[in-house]
Amino acid sequence: MPLSAAVLLMTAVGACSDAAGGTTTPTPSASAPPAATGTPDARAALAGRAAAAMDKAYAALYTLDQGGGKVRNVVATVGADGTWKVDVGGGALGGTADVSLVSISTGVYQCTISSATNPITPTCVKLADAGKRVPKEYDLEVQRLFRQWLSVFTDRQAAIAVTEVQPLAGAKGDCFSVDSTAASLADPVDIGIYCYSTDGVLTAARVGFGVLKVVSESTGPATVQLPGAVVAGPPMSLDAPPPVTQPVTPPSLAPSA
Repeated sequence: MPLSAAVLLMTAVGACSDAAGGTTTPTPSASAPPAATGTPDARAALAGRAAAAMDKAYAALYTLDQGGGKVRNVVATVGADGTWKVDVGGGALGGTADVSLVSISTGVYQCTISSATNPITPTCVKLADAGKRVPKEYDLEVQRLFRQWLSVFTDRQAAIAVTEVQPLAGAKGDCFSVDSTAASLADPVDIGIYCYSTDGVLTAARVGFGVLKVVSESTGPATVQLPGAVVAGPPMSLDAPPPVTQPVTPPSLAPSA
């Protein structure tokens, strides 16, 4: 059962200042991409927004529309020291469990989330060492949009092409279409459209796995901490668990009277 937007936001912000704005109804993505404006300094503009994002501490509630009526709540919390946490409602066990990915100095962790409908004691399992990628089977994907690609956007030698485009429907800030120029290699980033406010907050994105849009935002903490104790594992699967089969009881072999 996906976590409610209100519970997610309270979980992410914690002791941060009051959130600005309120809940909005997610807008379905359009089938056609916005028209490019051909701004000649688009790459420099995106690099500037990405540089601002590297120094920005914030907590923001988003909707992630993955098509087919599947809309998840996402909360990104970025600390002033570069630590971060991304909560995804219904992100694990085939959409039945909420889950967090947390990056601190010792590595990246998957953590469980407590809610009114699932009052548990949160625990965390280490997925990767610091600076390493999350294993594919535990990769929520959406966490990459907030921090992982910033160093690519600020690298003038990165194999990407950037064009400033019209904002996505309902999106705030300036939007940039990012494509790969390395046809024979793996894409250096999630190809798509990224929108940023002037202070570096990601306000929207449209990539292969869905459309992300900000709902509300608040000031972030100095640092992000793990929400629970680290345990040995295993991590939660993102897929639904296999159905439980009940053992078949053989008929009674007692002789008839």
